[in-house]
Amino acid sequence: MARTSTIKRRIIITIVAWGVGLVIFFPVLWTILTSFKSEAQAIADPPLFLFFDWTLENYSIVQERSDYMRFLWNSVIIAGFSTLIGILVGVPAAWSMAFAPSRRTKDVLLWMLSTKMLPAVGVLYPIYLLFIQLELLDTHIGLIIVVMMINLPIIVWMLYTYFREIPKEILEAARIDGASLKSEILYVLTPMAIPGIASTILLNFILAWNEAFWTLNLTAAKAGPLTAFIASYSSPEGLFYAKLSAASTMAIAPILILGWFSQKQLVRGLTFGAVK
Repeated sequence: MARTSTIKRRIIITIVAWGVGLVIFFPVLWTILTSFKSEAQAIADPPLFLFFDWTLENYSIVQERSDYMRFLWNSVIIAGFSTLIGILVGVPAAWSMAFAPSRRTKDVLLWMLSTKMLPAVGVLYPIYLLFIQLELLDTHIGLIIVVMMINLPIIVWMLYTYFREIPKEILEAARIDGASLKSEILYVLTPMAIPGIASTILLNFILAWNEAFWTLNLTAAKAGPLTAFIASYSSPEGLFYAKLSAASTMAIAPILILGWFSQKQLVRGLTFGAVK
């Protein structure tokens, strides 16, 4: 009886998990399907799911109208360098909070997390004026700095959580053997926290790739990433749903592929230290 109950519970959990997964994935699937429809079919009522005239016309128009590779390259630069700089800053910060905490460490962590609750529009105006003064508007450097700063609290919090799972005795043994602070971080701490650091890199790369508010407000044409590429398919005359879906599919395809191939590493890192 107990075994039968366990099997039933696993079946129910599996069905619920698949159901939740399909609900979450459905908007992506609908976007992909709409990208293969004509504009008339995209707004048909009732909606057409699978039975419609499939076409690649929208992708051809998007390729002719926009320089997709330029937007893609901008996204790679902004997401890649903002994540790299964030890790270089976050690792020492998380180390100091995890292994050399002060009385105010928890207050600092909570303050960093509270900045994520601040509405971005509340600081848009001063940052916009600052970017104009520093000539950072519509530049890679400016976007890299902003994206890195808004994701830094997440980087520090994740790394801090992973580092807390590493026994302090290992680092103390390294110090007794004469390891410097640099050697301690590079050759002792970092190799042990590779799963956590890798998942932090992956998650923050995805967040930087999907960042839309700041990229749309601080760029025009030169440094615009794929979020600006998608936004270019809305106009005062209305939305072109099929073309917008094609542009969206082209924008999310690289990050979907990356997430698919790195999902095991991401899950491994997110559960790092969960089981002793």
